[in-house]
Amino acid sequence: MLRDLILKNRSYRRFYQDFAVEKEVLRELIDLARLSASASNKQPLKYIISNEPETNQKIFSSLTWAGYLKDWDGPAEGERPSAYIIILGDQEISTNYLADPGIACQSILLGATERGLGGCIFGSVKREELRKALAIPERYEILYVLAIGKPKEEVKLETVGDDGDIRYWRDKKGTHHVPKRPLEEIILER
Repeated sequence: MLRDLILKNRSYRRFYQDFAVEKEVLRELIDLARLSASASNKQPLKYIISNEPETNQKIFSSLTWAGYLKDWDGPAEGERPSAYIIILGDQEISTNYLADPGIACQSILLGATERGLGGCIFGSVKREELRKALAIPERYEILYVLAIGKPKEEVKLETVGDDGDIRYWRDKKGTHHVPKRPLEEIILER
């Protein structure tokens, strides 16, 4: 059921790094994005995939992990993603990607969730560092990076408290808590 997939599709930041995600699986996930809607059907997105440790390290070092967790610099060796998908905008096709990157990210991550994998969308990327490290041509705008792997953490959803604080946090056991606004708060009745 779609709702179950959405509830399991969390932003995971710790993984079983030794669990291999094959390139063919990454290609199948990108195919889900390819088959999804695209504004004006321009299909301006391109992708770089990695499941190789050396390239993964270059990508990992270009990411900023979990902004609300001030005392955490990201997953330790052994808990890092075993694969990445870099989403690019081909500026020779369009310079306005509209909703395409969001649709692509959601399609890929729902597909990963269906396979027992998980991921995290990164918008906080050292783009020029990543461009240089992977020799990404200037024609491609680096939009997002998706970390993909077998999740090694539990993520719990809860309702935002009376203080209105939406910041995620971790308890002493390492469980990641994500406050969500109640439905009644986000639907504006007319």
